[in-house]
Amino acid sequence: MARVQIPEENCEIREPAEIKAFLKQYGIEFEQWDVDGRIGPDATNEEILAAYEPEIERLKKQHGFVTADVINVNPETPGLDAMLTKFDKEHLHSEDEVRFTVKGSGVFHINPETAPVFAVTVESGDLISVPKGTHHWFNLCTDKTIRCIRLFEDMSGWTPEYMEDPVHEKFSPLCMGPSYLEGEQDDNEIDVARF
Repeated sequence: MARVQIPEENCEIREPAEIKAFLKQYGIEFEQWDVDGRIGPDATNEEILAAYEPEIERLKKQHGFVTADVINVNPETPGLDAMLTKFDKEHLHSEDEVRFTVKGSGVFHINPETAPVFAVTVESGDLISVPKGTHHWFNLCTDKTIRCIRLFEDMSGWTPEYMEDPVHEKFSPLCMGPSYLEGEQDDNEIDVARF
């Protein structure tokens, strides 16, 4: 279940309708899609894309996305820590960042121009769309596991544009514990399938 935390205001929002209304103020879309009973725990990337084809096609038509894929990372993903360092610093993108979490969890920190930084923790069943140009960063949670459907406007995807005076160092990764620093890696590869 998603939640929003606003550290500066010592505030937390847990009710889905309230989360959706709060995020809408910043142009961030939030939806919840069924996971239980829709796909098996060991579903392949292709099976996930097929199961969510109606939602993917709806988002493609609404927002001009041209492709979708599934990314699967876990503690055994080689180079995981190096990959995460690309996204755990304040940055923005030239297109929307859309994620539907199938498994695992993570936290998007959002730094709006006119309000305090807030964090959106996403878990299985949560879809978030962070608009292009939004200052943000992302951390995995303690188990360092997430499986997401991603949608892109450009087949090549997007790259982060880092801020000159970032604020991410002032905020702890809210859902991450000490095991993040102690994780081991092996020779498995990142599992990605495109739709």
